[in-house]
Amino acid sequence: MLFDTHVHLNARQFMEDREATIQRAFDAGVKYMVVVGFDSETIPLAIEIAEQYETIYAAVGWHPVDAIDMTEDHLKWIEELAEHPKVVAIGEMGLDYHWDKSPKDIQKQVFRKQIQLAKKVNMPIIIHNREATEDIIEILQEEDAQAVGGIMHCYNDSVDYVQTCLDMNFYISLGGPVTFKNAPLPKEVAVQVPADRLLVETDAPFLAPHPNRGKRNEPAYVKLVAEKIADLRGVSLEEISKLTTQNAFSLFKLEL
Repeated sequence: MLFDTHVHLNARQFMEDREATIQRAFDAGVKYMVVVGFDSETIPLAIEIAEQYETIYAAVGWHPVDAIDMTEDHLKWIEELAEHPKVVAIGEMGLDYHWDKSPKDIQKQVFRKQIQLAKKVNMPIIIHNREATEDIIEILQEEDAQAVGGIMHCYNDSVDYVQTCLDMNFYISLGGPVTFKNAPLPKEVAVQVPADRLLVETDAPFLAPHPNRGKRNEPAYVKLVAEKIADLRGVSLEEISKLTTQNAFSLFKLEL
């Protein structure tokens, strides 16, 4: 019974076979999912999908790459959607210094506003971090994000930052890269993260785990992520499945 805490079933890559993709996930033992909306196009679809399936939930937020497109009306809209019974988190949000569509100062402003919103509605946040770790930590600390906590989505930093994240009331979520042969960092993190702070995800359709690397990712593949983590930690798949699902339920304030 696995919980994919970060999937984009609302992406265009799933337009042709979304229902079949979801069924494959269920058949693989992936019972729960959070579909993450990150702009004006994907947010409504995330909620629509969550409404159609009892064990699928939604997160609503604004991606840092598109921060320059976000308006105050969008922020109010996200706040209104936070009241929806299937919305469990605000995000994904954060900083992305790889792409240059949105200037850093705009990204930071939008990031801060979303943290403040999450605190207002008392919901955990989902953090997108690409090449911006120091700035993200600084903003999270300055905005007292630990009041709501959240997820370091697809964590790809060194073990050195893990304790800082834990101290800020965040969970560490690992995805496909933990299975990559040339990716030692997430493997090291997978071993070090406390059992009660570990989550699994796919970030589908991106970052498909080995042996599907380079192909379209899908939520059924979160089982491959969990299997790798179980192997690295020297425990059973069942144990990893149970603890990561319990952790997700605790974070999202759901009842098993």
